[in-house]
Amino acid sequence: MHRPLKTKAQRAGIWAAVAFATFCFGLGPSAQAQAQAQHTPHRPFAFAAIGDTAYSIENEKAFDRMVDAMNRAPLAFVAHVGDFEADPRPYAHSPETISMPCTDERYAQVLASFQRSVHPLVLTPGDNDWADCHLLKARPFDPLERLDTLRTSFFPPGHSLGQRTMPLTSQATTPGFASFRENLRWRTHGVVFATLHTVGSNDNRGLSPTLDAEQAARMAANLAWLKQAFAAAKAPGALGLVLLTQANIGFEAHWTHNLKTRYVRSAGGSVSLQAEGSAYDPLVKALTNEMASFDRPVLFVHGDTHLYRVNRPLMHPKTGRFFDNFTRLEVFGDPDSHWVRVTVDPAKPGLFTIDAETVPGNRAH
Repeated sequence: MHRPLKTKAQRAGIWAAVAFATFCFGLGPSAQAQAQAQHTPHRPFAFAAIGDTAYSIENEKAFDRMVDAMNRAPLAFVAHVGDFEADPRPYAHSPETISMPCTDERYAQVLASFQRSVHPLVLTPGDNDWADCHLLKARPFDPLERLDTLRTSFFPPGHSLGQRTMPLTSQATTPGFASFRENLRWRTHGVVFATLHTVGSNDNRGLSPTLDAEQAARMAANLAWLKQAFAAAKAPGALGLVLLTQANIGFEAHWTHNLKTRYVRSAGGSVSLQAEGSAYDPLVKALTNEMASFDRPVLFVHGDTHLYRVNRPLMHPKTGRFFDNFTRLEVFGDPDSHWVRVTVDPAKPGLFTIDAETVPGNRAH
């Protein structure tokens, strides 16, 4: 039954609510989101970054110890940047110490080890996981068939792996990119995260026309997904961006010759004046272009070369200076089965604090 308002105060409250709603709608969607974001506190949180794991039967045990260590930590999620199994070539020389890679059985074993994580777990694939499977002499495999199986097995629609899952947006929901279910995006307390499917071994380019076509399509998808990730990170209320991929995409190849010479000389080498380009060059160029108009912190996480390091390697081509809001983190790699804790704190200007977490049972000495 309708009951009329009995007091002037009640009537005034209704009209105030109507006026506020009218004002908000007049602002437009972006302004509404900005107004809401200004009143939404972003809390500090931490996530784990790992990759290049379990290349031997012994280190499969080390991986389980690492999962146990991460399970004891208060983490929002775990990010695995690929290469969850051995390269097929070492297996040929030591099958008694390495699980046969690329098989359905190995995929199931790895998936089970991922599902031991009490935290949500997100994967981006590496070259060992599918692209190098043609190198397995014990059993013939088509890399593209393995890629299809990998996508079906490790990337459930709409959510992560792990005992506790979290929602994810897949590029497969974008028209024209239905195959790329492994390119994922999510947002945690104001920080945008996105995975990009690049792999080691020059992104699997240069082996056959069929594989080159796959690489070209995957790079096009990555570039489109990168652009969307930066757009999401520019939205009102966003604090920064984290990009995760497997390949070491060769930032140093885009430095000035003097800096490249200084870098390589420190390892006892020399730099050719006519260095060849790589399959990753379009991605480095796209990153550079995006960073030129982006002033929030960006963390780029990768594996591939098994050298734990944190630095600022992306150079502005016009100034010859490194972007000071772009940080690269390369995770530990086999035989070092340790993890990296990344703490995200909105109160800190750099946003990200990076700490190496050594698993006691996996120490080298």
